[in-house]
Amino acid sequence: MPSEKSKKRPVLVQVETPNLIPERDLGTIPVLQAEHLGIDFGGLTAVDDFNIAMGHTEISGLIGPNGAGKTTIFNLLTNVYKPTRGTILLDGYSTAGKSVTEVNKMGIARTFQNIRLFDQMTVEENVLVGFGNAMSTHLLTDLLRLPKHWRQEAEFHEKALELLDIFDMRRYADARAGNLPYGAQRRLEILRALATGPQVLLLDEPAAGMNPAETEELMENIRQIRDRFKIAVLLIEHDMSLVMGVCEVVGVLDYGRIIAKGTPEQIQSDPKVIEAYLGKQGVK
Repeated sequence: MPSEKSKKRPVLVQVETPNLIPERDLGTIPVLQAEHLGIDFGGLTAVDDFNIAMGHTEISGLIGPNGAGKTTIFNLLTNVYKPTRGTILLDGYSTAGKSVTEVNKMGIARTFQNIRLFDQMTVEENVLVGFGNAMSTHLLTDLLRLPKHWRQEAEFHEKALELLDIFDMRRYADARAGNLPYGAQRRLEILRALATGPQVLLLDEPAAGMNPAETEELMENIRQIRDRFKIAVLLIEHDMSLVMGVCEVVGVLDYGRIIAKGTPEQIQSDPKVIEAYLGKQGVK
C-alpha cells in the first residue's frame, strides 16, 4: 500500500532533456534550464554535464556528499562562476555574459550556506534591501523627501511586514538581525531573497542548525512560498527528512556529475545513491 505522503506526490513527466517536470507545469517552457553545464578549475573538473529543467512551480532537491559540487552549481546558476561549457536559460533567456546582479534581476535569488545578513541593520531593513530592484524613486526624490518617497516607503514597509508574517517574524521587525537566534537568521535570509521577486529560489542548506520541529515547519513554509508566489524552489540540503518530505524531484551529485534523478522514493531505493551518499542503511 502506498503511504499517504506518496499518494500526494505529483505526476512527473519525462521531458526531452534527461529531466522530470511536474505534470501541472507542462505546456510552458522550463523556468530554469541548464544543459551540459560544466566548469574546470585548472586541470580539475568540478562539475561536468549537469542538466536540469525545472517547471515554474516545482520543488526540487540536490543532494550529494560534501565536495560533490552542489554549491558550485548554485554559483554557476547565479553567474558567480562563469561556466567552462554548457548553457543556462531562465524562462528561455540565456544568462551568458550577465553579472550576478543582472541574473538576480532576471529572476534568480539565493541564500547561502554561510549566512550573509547585515547584522547591524534591523530585520525589516534586511528585507527592504531585497526590494531594491523594485524601488523606482530617484535620488532627488529621496533627498528632498518628496511625496513619492514617502508613499513608496510606506508601501515597502507594509510589504516587508507581510513577508515577515510568512515565518511569523513580524515581532522581530525592529530587532537587530545579528541578535536573532540562528534559525531565525536562516529564515530571514530566505525572506530577503524572496523580496527580490524571483522566479527561481535557490536555498543552500536552509535547515542547517534547525531542530526537528523547526525543520518540519520549514518544510511547510517552503510549500507555502511555492504556492503563494508561484515560483520554483531548488534546494541543497543534508537533512534527508526535509529533502524527502518536500521535494518532488531529487538529483544526486557525486564528483561533479549527476548519478541519479527521480522521485524521493526512487532515490531512496537506488543502489548507486545508497552506495555513494545515503549509506548502506538508506533513508529511514
